Amino acid sequence: MNLVNLESVSHAYGPKPLLDDVSLGVGAGERIGVVGRNGGGKTTLMSVIAGAVKPDSGRVTHTRGLRVGHLSQRDDLDPGLPVREIVLGGRAEHEWAGDQAVREILANLIGDLDLDARAGELSGGERRRTALARLLIDEHDLIMLDEPTNHLDIEAIAWLAAHLSGRKSALVVVTHDRWFLDAVSTRTWEVVDGRVERYEGGYAAYVLAKAERARIAQAAEERRQNLMRKEIAWLRRGPPARTSKPKFRIEAAQALIANEPPPRESVELVKFATARLGKTVYDLEDVTLHAGGPGAGPLVLDRTTWQFGPGDRIGLIGVNGSGKSSVLRLLAGTVEADSGRVVRGRTVRLAHLSQELAELDPTRRVLETVEEIRKYIQVGKKEWTASQLLERLGFKGDAQWKVVGDLSGGERRRLQLLRLLMDDPNVLLLDEPTNDLDIETLNELEDLLDGWPGTLILVSHDRYFLERVTDRSVALLGDGRLSLLPGGVDEYLERRAAGAALTARTGLGATTEGAKDALDGDGPAEAPAGLSAKEERELRKELNRLERQLDKLGEQETKLHAAMAEAAADYERLGSLDAQLRDVLTQKDEVEAAWLEVADRLGD
Repeated sequence: MNLVNLESVSHAYGPKPLLDDVSLGVGAGERIGVVGRNGGGKTTLMSVIAGAVKPDSGRVTHTRGLRVGHLSQRDDLDPGLPVREIVLGGRAEHEWAGDQAVREILANLIGDLDLDARAGELSGGERRRTALARLLIDEHDLIMLDEPTNHLDIEAIAWLAAHLSGRKSALVVVTHDRWFLDAVSTRTWEVVDGRVERYEGGYAAYVLAKAERARIAQAAEERRQNLMRKEIAWLRRGPPARTSKPKFRIEAAQALIANEPPPRESVELVKFATARLGKTVYDLEDVTLHAGGPGAGPLVLDRTTWQFGPGDRIGLIGVNGSGKSSVLRLLAGTVEADSGRVVRGRTVRLAHLSQELAELDPTRRVLETVEEIRKYIQVGKKEWTASQLLERLGFKGDAQWKVVGDLSGGERRRLQLLRLLMDDPNVLLLDEPTNDLDIETLNELEDLLDGWPGTLILVSHDRYFLERVTDRSVALLGDGRLSLLPGGVDEYLERRAAGAALTARTGLGATTEGAKDALDGDGPAEAPAGLSAKEERELRKELNRLERQLDKLGEQETKLHAAMAEAAADYERLGSLDAQLRDVLTQKDEVEAAWLEVADRLGD
């Protein structure tokens, strides 16, 4: 049974039709992901389905008594109301504190907020999470979410996916987070040129189905076909959990990827990166760093020693507030360590994309703004003009002659990123580069980064993008260390769930002691049992042994990096050294995990 029906619906803003004679329905229990370019009509479609916008023509019908929960990109929170009243309404404290489902929603979305704080005092991200919590606490037949993962960290996104998958409500969601799409949706709608193309399955299935349609129609041009092939190759070669079984035939797609190379030639890129950077990029030596400056704010790094080498492609993971951006600023040189030393390679040519938008001359044209940096750039083995790269990142035709002052926030971010790439850096520090980018632009950016030789350190809550463009993951777990994660984001979430991360969310701010006890179950957790003197001695001996082993592995890693720098022109030897380095890094992470376990038992 359909909950909502659209019959021959058309709607336009100005001369551009965003929806053109669209007919579709949303059935009970369906889980639909909506994709498409920014400005292509996704939000308009959501508003029409929800009944918030009346279409220019056509008919929209809802079943009688339909309860719709709609999270739009703009909230309607009363700035004078406290968070408690906005989210919980008139519920008594004992009532909501005794409801496990409500406690879970509050703890995972607004656990860090003071329930008595007024909405007008909250940041944009806090208001967004408050609106989402309010929606999820209520019961709905149809939940409609427009970019729900904005301002959520990786852990909160994983929780939200699991929560939505466990609800019986129908779901329609617009998001650029492709991992989230795969996790929650069983159908995909693509809004393109006023039409809504429908596909079975989540994002992975959508990519495969779209490739098959393009193959049958033979309508895709060569560059777009190559881009799609690389994307499919990544999907098929990635972790098994990413490619949930599609509900359509994929035999035709197999022909596209039978002889497809991997997305990146890692050894080749390391060779180029080493030639450009030498053996030293960043060496952190016994570094201590606080997020708010020396001795101020949360402790991010505590006497940490770490090396970022040539060609490293590292994803930096941690909850919001763990200090990821502070680490990038430390590497960029915009903040100083409390103590210790940061050694920066002499040949490092840095580009740092922060979360703040750089000031651009509002009177300049888009193309002029890029060409003032450089008119041509070599990416991999191909030379690109500024105009070609602008087109790849969504500035097509007349859009390149727009005045910068007329650009949206997302367009300005794309322009800022492109200016950084045009400056031909050999080290990229990217802090949330995917903000405000649609999926098609993300694919183009990933393809550009695939051929970019250099060291890349990325902070992103977009799990798909993180896994797609990096080779290794490193986490800030709240213990003052950088922890290598061979298992990537999955291992990070497992450690968080097991309580290995010291920055886990705990309860709610500004609740009464009785409500806190209700949230925590049976009250405060008991302290770990004490150790005997003999047990403590044995554990400290083991800790010393593991530290000596870590030192030896660190020396091996340094020697291998040096050997790779010397063998930059010897492809075969470079491949052998790369394999040895990966083995050493795996051993190092295993020893580090054992060290953390012993240190936890000692309470160090």
